[in-house]
Amino acid sequence: MRTRLLALVLLLMLAGCSTGGTRDDGRITLRFQSLAWQEESVEANQQLVKEWNATHPDVRVEYVQGSWDSVHDQLLTAFEGGEAPDIIHDASDDLADFAYGGYLADLTGLLPARLKSDIPRRSWETTTFGDGVYGVPFLQEPRVIIANATWLRTSGVRIPTPEKPWSWAEFRRITERLGGRGKYGVAWPLKEPVSATLNLSLSAGGQLFHRGADGKVTVRFGAADQVVPRTVHAQANTDHSASPTTLGSGGSDTLPGFFAGRYAMVPLGFSYRQQIVQQAPKGFDWQVLPAPAGAGGLTQGVSPQTLSIAEDCPHEKEAAEFLDFFLRPPNMVRLALGDWMLPTGTEALKDPALHRTKDGWATGTALAGHLRPAPAQSVRGYPEWKDKVATPALQEYYSGAIGIDELRRRLEEDGNLVLARYQR
Repeated sequence: MRTRLLALVLLLMLAGCSTGGTRDDGRITLRFQSLAWQEESVEANQQLVKEWNATHPDVRVEYVQGSWDSVHDQLLTAFEGGEAPDIIHDASDDLADFAYGGYLADLTGLLPARLKSDIPRRSWETTTFGDGVYGVPFLQEPRVIIANATWLRTSGVRIPTPEKPWSWAEFRRITERLGGRGKYGVAWPLKEPVSATLNLSLSAGGQLFHRGADGKVTVRFGAADQVVPRTVHAQANTDHSASPTTLGSGGSDTLPGFFAGRYAMVPLGFSYRQQIVQQAPKGFDWQVLPAPAGAGGLTQGVSPQTLSIAEDCPHEKEAAEFLDFFLRPPNMVRLALGDWMLPTGTEALKDPALHRTKDGWATGTALAGHLRPAPAQSVRGYPEWKDKVATPALQEYYSGAIGIDELRRRLEEDGNLVLARYQR
């Protein structure tokens, strides 16, 4: 009797903590945690899961709604507790510690040739750690400039195009020309300054992280790395052409002031266009411009959204088949349109819907070939370096509290001490 009771309790415990697997009827269940949050994006994700389930009765995918807020800590807890979802939606700059920690499956031998060849090598580099591939990069977002088209047109300034962009020096001169009388040429939303600074610095030839022959990474804040920070600092503190109040704001926080005519331009991620379409006052004329170019041309860093498979997933083959279905070119287009971003797949990028001039789609698509892995992509310890060193240092520099020499010291000396702990 005691043996039977113990067996029953154990069975109930297993049923209560199950995260997927094979049911008694032989059907496989895979848990897919999506971080989609915009209504159109959630709808596209859920519809694709529904379509898969309708045509794959033996492999059911269960949609689980996740959140970008604290996703790293949430996944780490799930991994360590053995409760991670089978299929994981994340961003490539969050994968390094999970990949090296053995939490993600190596997809090298699991993915079909079609998917491997459709996504460019430069995108695969964002999810390659050591000799393995630990995620499929599928959506990417260039940084662009959202401009008040009427303001720019009446000012007579040269309007940049992907073929003839502004230089960083020209961008500074134009924002100074546009500002004045209580208005500003630009509003930089730099509550999270590290990603924007590092990714845009590639256009000026910046690199910041340097990997030696021994594989160890060090920070060197050279002249090319300083072009973008110096420009922003000068706009905010010397020219007074950048709004000082938005330096601590998020992107969405700048939109009311932008619509009210307080600033002519706002550098934002490409997906913010959806919010602008939804929130802009009737008749407000806006346009999408490419970010400035430097020695590196229009090159900028990106951390694509990714789909990974947990190392503990008992059905990796079936999970990879779902990824292949989910990321077929027409489906990738649906996901991109839902998130107002760009697909990584070359076939999907050809879709006419992504080349419309309306809402700036054509400008963003023209930038796709210039996107490269974010500088910190494979740097172990980057999250701690960003949170404890780079974010406060850049925030103080942009506000004028410290100078460029102190910024360099903190990024290099303090930053390298943090990174060293991860590279022993």
